[in-house]
Amino acid sequence: MTTFVGRRRELAEVKRLLSVSRIVTLTGPGGVGKSRLALRVAAELRRAYPDGVWLAELAELDNPKLLAQTLVAALGITARSAERPDEVLIEHLAGKRTLVILDNCEHLLQECGLLARTLLREVPELHILATSLQPLGIFSEQTYVVPTLSLPCDGAPQGAQSAMSDAVRLFTERAEAVLPGFAVTDRNREVVERICKRLDGLPLAIELAVVRLRALSVEQLLDRLDDRFRLLSMESRAVTSRHQTLRALIDWSYALCTEKERLLWARVSVFTGSLDLEAAEEVCAGDGIGRGEIVQLVVGLVEKSVLVREEGPGGVRFRLLETIRRYGRERLADSGERSTVERRYRDYYRRVARDSKARLFGPAQVETLNRLRVEYPNLRSALEYCYAERAGLCIDMASNLLYHWVTSYHLGEGRDWLEQGLADPGIHVEIRARALAACGWLAIMQGDPASATRMLAESRALAEQNGLEHILGYVASYSGTVAMHQGDGEAAVGFYTEAVTRHRAVQDPLGEVLALTRLALAYSSLDESERAVAAAEEAMAICDVHGERWQRAYAMTALGIETWRQGDARRAASLERESLRFNRLLGDTLGTGLNIEALAWIAAAEGDHERAGRLLGILGNLWEGIGARMPGYGYLAIHHEECVARTRQGLGEEAFRAAVERGTRLSEDEALDYALSERRPPPPGPAAKVVGDRWAPLTKRETEIARLVARGMSNKEIAASLVIAQRTAEGHVEHILAKLGFTSRTQIAAWVSEQTSP
Repeated sequence: MTTFVGRRRELAEVKRLLSVSRIVTLTGPGGVGKSRLALRVAAELRRAYPDGVWLAELAELDNPKLLAQTLVAALGITARSAERPDEVLIEHLAGKRTLVILDNCEHLLQECGLLARTLLREVPELHILATSLQPLGIFSEQTYVVPTLSLPCDGAPQGAQSAMSDAVRLFTERAEAVLPGFAVTDRNREVVERICKRLDGLPLAIELAVVRLRALSVEQLLDRLDDRFRLLSMESRAVTSRHQTLRALIDWSYALCTEKERLLWARVSVFTGSLDLEAAEEVCAGDGIGRGEIVQLVVGLVEKSVLVREEGPGGVRFRLLETIRRYGRERLADSGERSTVERRYRDYYRRVARDSKARLFGPAQVETLNRLRVEYPNLRSALEYCYAERAGLCIDMASNLLYHWVTSYHLGEGRDWLEQGLADPGIHVEIRARALAACGWLAIMQGDPASATRMLAESRALAEQNGLEHILGYVASYSGTVAMHQGDGEAAVGFYTEAVTRHRAVQDPLGEVLALTRLALAYSSLDESERAVAAAEEAMAICDVHGERWQRAYAMTALGIETWRQGDARRAASLERESLRFNRLLGDTLGTGLNIEALAWIAAAEGDHERAGRLLGILGNLWEGIGARMPGYGYLAIHHEECVARTRQGLGEEAFRAAVERGTRLSEDEALDYALSERRPPPPGPAAKVVGDRWAPLTKRETEIARLVARGMSNKEIAASLVIAQRTAEGHVEHILAKLGFTSRTQIAAWVSEQTSP
């Protein structure tokens, strides 16, 4: 009765599975569209089954003994003999190529499995397509987990992504039926997308929500989604009772779980983000669930489509759809153990934060920082629980997450947690001093040296009064960075030297390397090359002893900058590329940006202005994404400005803008590949002889096209601009390359720049 939206990939995969297996079961949470997908697949495969495609709807069948009889009726078999229904089915289907759909098997799982196995064994040409919350569990069964509908990507341009999002398409089409003339516009697009995301792209939830547009605006609908189980209901005689409300549908799934699976479902709902087995064991075991039972219970919830299994670089993780999580939260509250589970959850993530701090300096740092990124939603919730109980718990945890805030660029959030907690005067002095230092560093990264100076001064006073040497080292190091921002290199050297001494005294290699790296940059700013190189190399040596790569990459960046200042561009570029490879692996945007900055400076100084321009374009995207240029290293901006001036002068304004634009258009991976490539300045082209309005040896038209190439235009764009065929434009470009002895459009652009420069 309504259109079938999207699912092209899913349709293709299910049809492929049916081509290699005689039984395929579609699994997934209630309301995800298993039945609708099965019917669509069957409709598209009718010709492949000349003896018929038959649907057996089992949702309303409560008596397992009537399963075979129900299938007899579904196939339209008139059975007048005293034969058993399964024998009737075998006799009727014998020698026929048939597809049978068993829809909604989960409450008759064992019976459906036994009947399917019998029929498949006795009828060689029979194929079965089943839908169920969990697999039937028979030999040769292929399962396909039906995903929720695709959602718009966060941060993607509006319009194009929404158009490709099946969830938004479904919302729009169903809304048009409820409100003729409804359309997704620039004004309501964001709200519609948020509704679809809040509903997890679950088709039934979206369809139930759209019905409410008869009385609500899309904004009002979004505001009321917290009460989704009461809001998302409808009355229709054409829909099964459990599909009329979202709660009834999830009640159905809940009823199919064992008692311990229900208990785990409720406890897992405390997780805001995804979780792994370790987290489930630490938070959910006890009080009725043994630690050793967690694995099997998780498997059971995955099989029943309650937990969604996901596999990523860090291993297997599990998550609840938001609607299923909210249902579990209600059950958790009803159980009376909500506060107990939340406390376990909070304490577990406090340990995660503390342990991550201890693992940051050494070979486990990539794994550690990547895990913190994955756990970010859970860490945020744990901080909320900490703050609700005691401010000291909150800022202690937030301080342990300092490098998470820095590398993931949640600088503002990290600072907010720390400042909220610091407002409480009753915090333990050591926790307060450490939090002030951490907050000071985040203020530096945000370009707020005045606040940083104030917080670092208070931290220093508390640490000196209480003999907190391990904190004084970081206060000195961060104070050195403030001095660098103020242009006082001499004072910075003093602070960094103090920091190195203090960190060595308490045997803190991380703090020592941080101070040495910044000391190298400070010496470099004072033209003390030997000391700069010595400090950077000492930092790298300490890292090598500990198997440390992240801080080594920063020390290598500092060494590369000083090496370039000494005139060894080749070695400097090599150092920056090596550092960039690791920062790319870690996903450290700041470190990556510093590397590309240095590579751009090197390219401009070496006369490779086209490359420098593209790198500047890449940097424009990168720093815009962070929200600031070189946060924490703004004192290096003088080199950036010199690079821009040299590149603009070398290319000319028009070619400069074109080169920057070419860099801006690169994707993230393309940009990093380009930055890592070893490039040499293009060979000089032949000197052009100006003949009227052309540059010999080019014709008038070729001169015109060469100018357009230098502006970064593609052959297609050139053809449109000059109103000529694209193949004609391509031919002209090939002639230009041949006449000038070039092999790339980049060389053409550089040559044009030479002709136009004064």
